[in-house]
Amino acid sequence: MSNKITELRNNLRKLGQEIPSIMSAFGNLNKESIREGVLSNKTKELIALGIGMAVRCEHCIRFHAAEAVKVGATRSEILETAAVAILMGGGPVVTNTASVLLEALDELNVK
Repeated sequence: MSNKITELRNNLRKLGQEIPSIMSAFGNLNKESIREGVLSNKTKELIALGIGMAVRCEHCIRFHAAEAVKVGATRSEILETAAVAILMGGGPVVTNTASVLLEALDELNVK
């Protein structure tokens, strides 16, 4: 796992120590939202990644790219998700794809 993603996870744990009830509730919301249902975990992580890209959240991009890989998403699936995010978000999403997402995929060794 990349240093930036590890650092983000560590910072989220620290935040959980500072505001435990909020972060616990947020963690439960995340778990319930991403759990397998009519849509697969992978599909949900790809949706979260696309939304993170469209709203230009660098940390969301890194986090959900890593989670998508963890549940079996391929580089091609992730980049197709990026293509849809580019459609919805335009130029700022292009620059995040070219920098943040590609860097994260390389750090995760996703071929």
